[in-house]
Amino acid sequence: MPNTPCHIIVEGNPAIIYASRNGTPAKVLPTLNRFLDKFWQERDTSGESIDTPECLVAQIVVRFGFELCEDDYSNLRVGLNYRPEVKYLYRISADRTVQVWTPESAYQTNPSLGLTACRLLQQNAIATL
Repeated sequence: MPNTPCHIIVEGNPAIIYASRNGTPAKVLPTLNRFLDKFWQERDTSGESIDTPECLVAQIVVRFGFELCEDDYSNLRVGLNYRPEVKYLYRISADRTVQVWTPESAYQTNPSLGLTACRLLQQNAIATL
């Protein structure tokens, strides 16, 4: 099983989701995008907009976690700190877009810098990963 740790970050929520493996864009993005399509449809249908960041983090952990973790849920965690070993950071914005970031050396030295010490991957670069 590939050891590619990642974070999932939801704008408006201080929680940081950490998965210790299966964090490559090829693995995460298809599953995350399918999940988000359904999540946004449900929110639009129900007319709910209150607590969206909180609801999104909870549902990612529950619903998305099953696919990301496979049969080992010990690799999925939620906290408030960035971890230095992550290879990718996925940021879900309030405008419903997903951005993929990669840590630079400053992040690995001081992960509390968060996305400010990461580089945004362009969409065409993600397709080749």
